[in-house]
Amino acid sequence: MSFFELLKLIFPLIIISLMLYGLLYFVKKYSFKRGGKSLLNIKVLNNQMIMPKKFLSVVKVKDKLLILGISETNITLLKEIDADESDLTNETETIQNQGFANLLKKYLNK
Repeated sequence: MSFFELLKLIFPLIIISLMLYGLLYFVKKYSFKRGGKSLLNIKVLNNQMIMPKKFLSVVKVKDKLLILGISETNITLLKEIDADESDLTNETETIQNQGFANLLKKYLNK
């Protein structure tokens, strides 16, 4: 194999790699964002492992609280609560300090 044959093989690989890197950069920079703010507006408030690879999570999506059961193979919506009903907007800092079990009991009993 001559040098030019090797160059013919390697040059397209380099060009394709640079194009993929540019596409990745573009997607990371502009996906799901408008004005520096996320369009999805998702915030994970708390996670609690209940068994190996099984979790309960409290997630805030826009104006809803979702209590999710998460396992290795699926995600199940256990309860959906309006964030306005839950007084969550005033308790954002204190949620981190509360125990997950107390938080779950509080929102499931409403």
